[in-house]
Amino acid sequence: MKLAILDRDGVINHESKDFIKTPDEWVALPGSLDAIARLSQAGWRVVIATNQSGLARGLFSMDSLNAIHAKLRREVAQAGGIIDAIFVCPHGPDDGCECRKPKPGMFLDIARRYEIDFSRVPSVGDSLRDLQAASAAGCKTWLVLTGNGAKTQHQGKLPPGTQVRDNLASVVEAWLTEESA
Repeated sequence: MKLAILDRDGVINHESKDFIKTPDEWVALPGSLDAIARLSQAGWRVVIATNQSGLARGLFSMDSLNAIHAKLRREVAQAGGIIDAIFVCPHGPDDGCECRKPKPGMFLDIARRYEIDFSRVPSVGDSLRDLQAASAAGCKTWLVLTGNGAKTQHQGKLPPGTQVRDNLASVVEAWLTEESA
């Protein structure tokens, strides 16, 4: 099984410092939906791992988050792709949970669910905490320069071996090219 783990905000859709609180605020980044479709059509399973502290902060409800994710899934399906699962950390930064990135809890849950060795699983994020969580779980880390990615790259301290690409479409192109080589 080929599995890819993607962060949501800043990788698939536009990032917002004010949080994505409604389906109307969720807007896909150019090329991201087609990139996910390409992975699906090539036999990959695509999983999202996303911190959503807006729940803990009371900025939106679980119903709103579910509606946002329904829109995401619908738009990915219209492009010809499938989101296999969405893992969410609903906690705030000070809640001390194990699932909030940069801790690897969500990734370890994904590994248990799919019974997969993460040494061959790539993970894409736009922030250092995305990369740290993925790296701690044993994934191959990829940074996109969308969302907070350019700032993250500039700050440095990326996990060893992190690959950097402009956006999700260029990451997927690299994966599929490597796969066919």
